[in-house]
Amino acid sequence: MSDSPKSLQTLLNAWNEKDPNKVRDHLDAALANDVNFADPTYLTHGIDEFETMVHEFHNKYPVSQCERTSGLDSHHNRYRYSWLVSVNGIPALPSMDVTHLNGEGKIVSVDGFFGPMPEK
Repeated sequence: MSDSPKSLQTLLNAWNEKDPNKVRDHLDAALANDVNFADPTYLTHGIDEFETMVHEFHNKYPVSQCERTSGLDSHHNRYRYSWLVSVNGIPALPSMDVTHLNGEGKIVSVDGFFGPMPEK
């Protein structure tokens, strides 16, 4: 387990930011310029595409809350953790991310997976 790097909380703040004019400030503080993001619905490269994705999420789910639901497992600047999206106060999407940070503590990649681990 590991302490949470500031960039992980700052990224979560971007997902929860309700003022669209403040989202980019969170992303600039959390992400490397050439960040890569992949999950079952998106594949983005760079902060601009990441920001567009966050705004699309906010437009689709204006009454949503994202929260980390586990501790952190880490090695070699990579962090694995579970999170949950709730919409209108109802849990909607449990998920897991693996996030890689650079030497400055900024996020260079996020690999997201939706739902629980599949059965063996």
